[in-house]
Amino acid sequence: MTAPYGSAILIVLQLIFLEGILSIDNAAVLGAMVTPLPADQPVPWPRALRWIGKGLDPLLGHQRFAALRVGLLGAYLGRGAMLFITSFLIENPWVRIVGAAYLIHLAFNELGDATFGAKHDEGIHYKTKKNASFWTVVLTIELMDLVFSIDNVIAAVALSNEIWVVMLGVAIGILAMRFAAGWFSYAVERLPILKEAAYILILNIGVQLLLEQFWHIEISDWTRFAISLAIIAVALIYSRSPFLQKIAPVLRGISYLMGAINKGIDFLLLPIKLFFHWVSGGFRSVKLKDL
Repeated sequence: MTAPYGSAILIVLQLIFLEGILSIDNAAVLGAMVTPLPADQPVPWPRALRWIGKGLDPLLGHQRFAALRVGLLGAYLGRGAMLFITSFLIENPWVRIVGAAYLIHLAFNELGDATFGAKHDEGIHYKTKKNASFWTVVLTIELMDLVFSIDNVIAAVALSNEIWVVMLGVAIGILAMRFAAGWFSYAVERLPILKEAAYILILNIGVQLLLEQFWHIEISDWTRFAISLAIIAVALIYSRSPFLQKIAPVLRGISYLMGAINKGIDFLLLPIKLFFHWVSGGFRSVKLKDL
C-alpha cells in the first residue's frame, strides 16, 4: 500500500535528518580526501574520454570540486544498489567486517604520516600527498561511500517500506553531505588538524563496526553523532591549546607505530593495490617501492 503523502513527507524529513547525523563523519572525510587535488586544474581525462571531458569540464569544474561531483553520481548509484540488496547486507555480516577492515586500514595509512598539529614556524610541515591521482581519489571516495552507506541504508529502510520514499530522502541527504564536504575541504586548508580528525573518524567508525559485529555492542545513531562532533571539537581545541600540544610527541609516536603496522598490511594487500593502480591508469608506472 502506498504511503499517504503527509506521512511520506514526514518520513523523507526524518531520512534527511538521519542521513545528516550518520554522514557528518562522511562529509568530513570526503572533504579531507579531496584537499590534495589542485583547485586550479581541470580533470585529467584519459585520452579515449577527452571528447566527453570537453563537454563535462564546465559542469565539473576544477579537480577538487569535480571529485566530489563525480563521487556524487557514484553515491546515488551505490546507495540505490544498496537499497535493493539490503536483505543481503543484513544476512551477511562479513560485508560489515570487510568494510570495517578497509576503513581501519585507510585510517592507519593516513594517520601513519600525521604530524598532529606541528607548527610551520618550527620547521615541521603537514604532510600532504602531492601529485595525487584524480581518479584514484574518486575511486577511494566511491569505496568509502559504499562502506559508509551500509548502516545508513539499513537505518533508512527501517523507517519505511516504500522504496521511492526511502530513495528520495537518502538522495536529498547525500546532496546535502556533498555540499558539507566541499565546505570541509576549505576548512582543512585553514585548519590542517581537521585532516587528522577526519581519519580518526574513519578509525572510529571501523572500530564501531567491529564492536557491533563481534561483541554485539550496539551504538545508537545519536551516540555516533556525539562522538563525531566530539572528535572534531577536541581536534580544534588541541590546535589552539599550547598546553595540549605538549602531548604531540606521544601522538607522533603512535602515528609512527600505525605507519609500521600499515606497512605490514600493505605487503599483504599488494595484489589489491596493484589492481587499483591499474584501474586508475597508473599500472605501467607503478613501482614496488611506492606501494
